[in-house]
Amino acid sequence: MSEQALSSFGTDRARKRLRRRRAADRRFKWYGRAAIGFALAALALLLASIFSQALSAATYHVVSFRIDAGRVVAAENTSGALKEVYDQVRADLFEAFPDASGTPAGRQEVSALVTRLAALPIAERLRASPARRGMEQVSLPLSDDVDLYLKGAAARQVTINFGPVAAEPTEDGQGVRLSGAGAFARLIAAASLEHANVTDVSFLVTGGRSTVRLTRLSADEAEGSLIAGTASEFGNRALCARIILAPQSERTVSDRQIAWALALKADGRVRRVPHWSLLTHTDSTQPELAGALAAIVGSFLTLLVTASLAIPVGILASIYLEEFAPKNRLTSLIEVNINNLAAVPSIVFGLLGAAVFLGVMGLPRSAPIVGGLVLALLILPVVIIASRAALKAVPDSIRQGALAVGASRMQTVFHHVLPLAAPGMLTGAILGMARALGETAPLLLIGMVAFVADVPRGPGDEASALPVLIYSWATQAERAWEPMTGAVILILLAFLIAMNVAVVYLRHKFERRW
Repeated sequence: MSEQALSSFGTDRARKRLRRRRAADRRFKWYGRAAIGFALAALALLLASIFSQALSAATYHVVSFRIDAGRVVAAENTSGALKEVYDQVRADLFEAFPDASGTPAGRQEVSALVTRLAALPIAERLRASPARRGMEQVSLPLSDDVDLYLKGAAARQVTINFGPVAAEPTEDGQGVRLSGAGAFARLIAAASLEHANVTDVSFLVTGGRSTVRLTRLSADEAEGSLIAGTASEFGNRALCARIILAPQSERTVSDRQIAWALALKADGRVRRVPHWSLLTHTDSTQPELAGALAAIVGSFLTLLVTASLAIPVGILASIYLEEFAPKNRLTSLIEVNINNLAAVPSIVFGLLGAAVFLGVMGLPRSAPIVGGLVLALLILPVVIIASRAALKAVPDSIRQGALAVGASRMQTVFHHVLPLAAPGMLTGAILGMARALGETAPLLLIGMVAFVADVPRGPGDEASALPVLIYSWATQAERAWEPMTGAVILILLAFLIAMNVAVVYLRHKFERRW
């Protein structure tokens, strides 16, 4: 019989079946590897997209000014100090570009290089030190539109460096004529390649701190109007030409503002510095002044309230249901409903919180205490389910051994079973908190989308949260909010990664295998 059985596996038909089975196993392995590769590629694409978007927000441009600190300190209040600082900043800009300050439109364009609110931190800092007097150098962030241009994100352009040319002022004295054999052939070639011409794009030629906007261009000669500096700066020096491939009507920054920003940069007054204010400032209507500090503190307070309620209640409920509750229809109904609540959409909990905590109980709107209560209800089923699973993983022999030596049911659970189940229970609790950190819909419904200009000091103060701040900034129309949104997403991901690292650490440190 054994010889017949062995010989039956040596037939051609059996070998074909064996080859097909092994081929199916190999295909399944490759399917699994392909699935893992696809998931990793999607994750890498997502992270690369976020990082590339947030990279621009890591730094920003500031411009330096010299102001009289004594005049600021002498102001009656913060509003007066703000006005004094901004007036001195504008006077400095008007002195640097006197040709533009002669008309209301020019004064408005020059003033737009720095927003009024950018001077508020300087005014507050100087008023906090009344003994300061004399001239001081301060740095203010450039407006978001100019900052984006200097980073190369505001308008698509082609930059070409070319050698020295002869320069002379035009007859009216308002323009510059540049000449050189074949000096501008590269500009014409670049314009032709980009399907552009002088009439629908801007040709800006910069030498030192001076810039001319070309109105006529040929291979050997170019002529244009002077929009910054003097004509003498163009002669016998290396020049830089910028072909901005969009008319001024379609841009948020004008040619003159570009020229003034380049002039300030040539003077050494514009620097690119780390954007630490993103972590130290609160929300603002101006992108260059906005920060996420209030949202970070609001998220921390919200999670503190959530953890204070959801973790102890969830763990105690799981202990009772798993170790002490009788097995009957009532407990079975409770277990089924807990499992169902874990699948309820988060927006439903937001509606519940708005109706009960705000409408019935009258708790303060946009407060972390309300957000924490809503998120606690949201993750409570998750904590209970994870904690029950951790309790079930403890072998019954632990319970039986404790009872055999005379321990009570309570002592068995809290002295023997609970310490062994603690890593799994903490893992479930932290993962539930991570889910709560990323929820947006419940917080929107309870009003945490409100603009918050001050850092909350307690759970009852008005606050925002990181997911809500991301939603708010992502819906803004200005392009400068895009990198800011990416930066806040990275902050939120850092919180989530920290929580997951804590989960891995706790599991490896306390977990026991049976």
